[in-house]
Amino acid sequence: MKYDRIDNQLYIKNRSKFVHRMKANTLAVFNSNDIFPISADSTMPFQQHRDILYLSGVDQEESILVLFPDSKNNAHREVLFLKETSDLIAVWEGEKLTKQAAFEVAGIKTVYWLEQFPVIFKQMMAEAEGIYVNTNEHLRASTEVETREDRFIKKVKVDYPSHQVHKSAPIMHKIRSVKEAIELELMQRACKITEAGVRRLLKFIKPGVWEYEIEAELAHEFLINRSKGFAYTPIVASGKNACVLHYIENNKQCLDGDVILLDVGAEYANYASDLTRCLPVNGKFTPRQKDVYNAVLRVKKGAEAMLVPGAMMAEYHKEVGKLMESELLGLGLIDKTDIQNQNPDWPAYKKYFMHGTSHFLGLDTHDVGLWNEPISAGMVFTCEPGIYIPAEGLGIRLEDDLVVQESGKPFNLMKDIPLEADEIETLMNEK
Repeated sequence: MKYDRIDNQLYIKNRSKFVHRMKANTLAVFNSNDIFPISADSTMPFQQHRDILYLSGVDQEESILVLFPDSKNNAHREVLFLKETSDLIAVWEGEKLTKQAAFEVAGIKTVYWLEQFPVIFKQMMAEAEGIYVNTNEHLRASTEVETREDRFIKKVKVDYPSHQVHKSAPIMHKIRSVKEAIELELMQRACKITEAGVRRLLKFIKPGVWEYEIEAELAHEFLINRSKGFAYTPIVASGKNACVLHYIENNKQCLDGDVILLDVGAEYANYASDLTRCLPVNGKFTPRQKDVYNAVLRVKKGAEAMLVPGAMMAEYHKEVGKLMESELLGLGLIDKTDIQNQNPDWPAYKKYFMHGTSHFLGLDTHDVGLWNEPISAGMVFTCEPGIYIPAEGLGIRLEDDLVVQESGKPFNLMKDIPLEADEIETLMNEK
């Protein structure tokens, strides 16, 4: 791992938050992700399952965490099972966690090798009445690929049909959505790395560069600052490409007079940042481009002010829609007749602003959280309104990462990244 070791007090506290929400005499199991194959002997780079990472800090494949707070055996109240390391593994793959190193990372005293799991788990299940299994219940999850968790759940239901089965997801969604101070520090670092990338681009972009060259500049800056790279597939969309919400080809030349929409963010220690900025290829917005830009910026500022404790996300998004409706009227993109004749389920403004304004952010770019409960201090949201005008070859989206505060406006983790149109023009034209 490229990142500095994280204080294990974070994981000790995270586990405490989970076990205090468990039913009596139950245990919970969390599996690492698989290393996914491509073909032949090639694999995808390993990405740890965010839940076991959140609860233990163990960033290694073939790992299992078991929490059993009511176990009569004190040693079995928190247990890690790890792939046994060896000199041979160290030579071919690099060092894996030893039992002592695992304790230092996770703060868990009981560590067994993975081959011991079947026997010890059977002992634990004989004592427990129920089990929490870790299903993926993110609203946007794709469940076509069977994961290590999926295989484990199948086997548990066959081997232990009399045990009560509970879901860990509602607990995880609740506790992961409110960030600890250490987590916010890691997210701030990811945002500072993203800032370094943006400032590099302000000196690099000019007519004739290619979208993939811009992506390469960002990748260099991210990696040199101890990030693994992009927190998600980067969008570098110039001209009309910006009107494709998930444009990831990044293979077009940037032309004089176009605006580039950059939806990019560095990760740090598996925590994501998520930024969108729009930059004029030649360093100067046209009057129309600046009008659209500033309209989006006004919506963004109005939306930020509504991200306060107690707000409901559904109502928040409706109110942002009203702000956008007003701006689109001012730009002449819709008129009062469009509003009078609109479908309530798809308002007129949706023609030019068809996505949501905010989502949870954390270990995942679209992080877990409970959408039907009031937001609270310590949650982190993106704020990303946009206006997309295919007929003009123009798409503008602006996005920052915001920490909800106990009172007042949220804290902007990206407050130092240039945002105002005039500031961007000044920086792009400095010699």
